[in-house]
Amino acid sequence: MLNERISTRNLAMKRSALLLTILLLVTLVLIVAFQYASGSTGDFGTQAAESKKATQQDLNDIGSIPLPPGYKRIPVDSGSFGGFLRSIRLRKNNTVYLYNGQPKLQQDLHYAVLDISTGNKDLQQCADAIMRLRAEYFFAARQYGNISFPGSGAKTFHFEDYARSHGGCHSHDCLLGFMEMVDAWCGTYTVATMTKPVPLNNMKPGDVLVKAGSPGHAMIVVDMALNEKTGGKIYLLAQGYMPAQDMHIVINTNNNAVSPWYELNNDEQIPTPEWLFYSNQLRRYW
Repeated sequence: MLNERISTRNLAMKRSALLLTILLLVTLVLIVAFQYASGSTGDFGTQAAESKKATQQDLNDIGSIPLPPGYKRIPVDSGSFGGFLRSIRLRKNNTVYLYNGQPKLQQDLHYAVLDISTGNKDLQQCADAIMRLRAEYFFAARQYGNISFPGSGAKTFHFEDYARSHGGCHSHDCLLGFMEMVDAWCGTYTVATMTKPVPLNNMKPGDVLVKAGSPGHAMIVVDMALNEKTGGKIYLLAQGYMPAQDMHIVINTNNNAVSPWYELNNDEQIPTPEWLFYSNQLRRYW
């Protein structure tokens, strides 16, 4: 009887060992298969990224950013703010750099980088980037009297005053010096003060999304397009951010099918890669 029990126990142990061996082999096979699949996916992702980068190398300005099928850019006057935005050049180097020359830590949230300087101080952030674009627009049109920004308190900063205090200088370097002063004293409340609310469905290039305050944020609509069959509209968003960094076109993390474009719809929320806006935060310059 004892020998039978020992034999039965040994047989059970052998079966358990065999089952364990089979499980280990299956596990090894699955691990190898997973690693192989991961490696293939990684190669595909790298190829896709390189393909996207190669495409961006062919871009010249915001107006050359490709459209989804079926869309056509809406007309804008060449002398308008919207026309100016569409003509802004894009950098061939698609890296976003901080004001100190270091690359931004996260480089997968933007589509293209605007070819506009940032400066070497931590000043030109989100609202500052929008004010810079407004200043560059009026400067290019020699409308120096329109380059003014209300700051904190009752003080308003006028480029003409700054120019007179610097020997009547109207060079671009003087504009940059003026904007450093503006950036130090103005912010999201300035952009909010200089704009009025508009319905989301009435969006136009040059409109801004603004959440004034601290923390706050501001982004600008730099281009729009229309689907002539469906009547649907899409738009591009650009931003500066904290710390001061290169202005860039953000991607659409919620809709890869149209990214970097955003669909204009009736949603209350407008999620962007680094900020959540609401439909009632769209504003337009007076």
